[in-house]
Amino acid sequence: MTERAQAIATRVEAFVRDTVIPYERDPRIAVHGHGPPDELVQEMRAKARAAGVLTPHVLPDGGHLTQRETAIVLIASGLSPLGPLAVNTMAPDEGNMYLLGKVGSRELKQRFLAKMIAGDARSAFFMTEPDGGAGSDPSMMQTTCVQDGNHWLINGRKTFITGAQGAKVGIVMAKSAEGACMFVVDLPDPAIRIDRVLDTIDSSMPGGHAVITIDNLRVPADQMLGESGEGFKYAQIRLSPARLSHCMRWLGGCIRANEIATAYACKRQAFGKLLIDHEGVGFMLADNLIDLKQCELMIDWCAGVLDTGSLGTAESSMAKVAVSEALMRVADRCVQVMGGMGVSGDTVVEQIFREVRAFRIYDGPTEVHKWSLAKKVKRDYLKAHPA
Repeated sequence: MTERAQAIATRVEAFVRDTVIPYERDPRIAVHGHGPPDELVQEMRAKARAAGVLTPHVLPDGGHLTQRETAIVLIASGLSPLGPLAVNTMAPDEGNMYLLGKVGSRELKQRFLAKMIAGDARSAFFMTEPDGGAGSDPSMMQTTCVQDGNHWLINGRKTFITGAQGAKVGIVMAKSAEGACMFVVDLPDPAIRIDRVLDTIDSSMPGGHAVITIDNLRVPADQMLGESGEGFKYAQIRLSPARLSHCMRWLGGCIRANEIATAYACKRQAFGKLLIDHEGVGFMLADNLIDLKQCELMIDWCAGVLDTGSLGTAESSMAKVAVSEALMRVADRCVQVMGGMGVSGDTVVEQIFREVRAFRIYDGPTEVHKWSLAKKVKRDYLKAHPA
């Protein structure tokens, strides 16, 4: 690992542990059902900016850390569910920044990306749809876009759009006659209506997850990423790194949950000895160490593949399945070790358990990734053994 990434990760970890974790008890969070309020996010970001750890994965010259470097930084940011919000490494913003940095024009970077990197604007990615539309299968997209002179008119419905409420930048996917398209837009816009914010198992995303109606959204043609019909190509650029970023952040969360569960087991007594000395408890924590290390290595392996320039589609599917399933086991064991305390709000373990359960669905559920990998197995076999 490079010295620059180690130094950044060390500063991020110190900031999260010393400054961000105390915010987990902030009463503003307890009364806000759809993620922390923006005023709290901006308060933490002001402190991150002063500490020199805001948007730490983007370098001062606008360059990006490698994926392997990004991993240790995002793991450190994830030690608290509030950490990615505070230092601006959260989803969907981190993935949106990556995409715009890779394929956005100079004008789009100046207009949209700069304020996202500065931590002044949150963003949303409008792809998933209700009622049989795009989800795990993006080819089912029903939102349409039609060219009208030097503008495009977009109509459709979206759902589970993370952070749409309060976002200032939107990336909207729609379908033209040529295929999928991707547009960058200012938010809020009267043509993009938030019908409702869903009540979900997770609670770490500002703005929650919204159901959206897009009614005659008029977008200048120069705000399309690439050309009409190239939307899926650009989605692929974002897809694998975004999958892996989720793995990074929630590995940090489960490292923290395991620290809390370990401390509990090494202090709490039952039946005449410490919990850690009971084999049933000690073995759970031993299994956690194994799963956490395997997650770390899987992330590093996949990040290395992405750093070669490969899209890493299959590798990121494998990493996403392996890491999300392993972290679910880790979080579940932490709750179990702590008993009643593990299901209470007295520690962050209960929230991490909920968030990791949702993570098994984010960016494609386990079953979809396995289905995709099985198709690759068949395809590779038939290629190597033609009839």
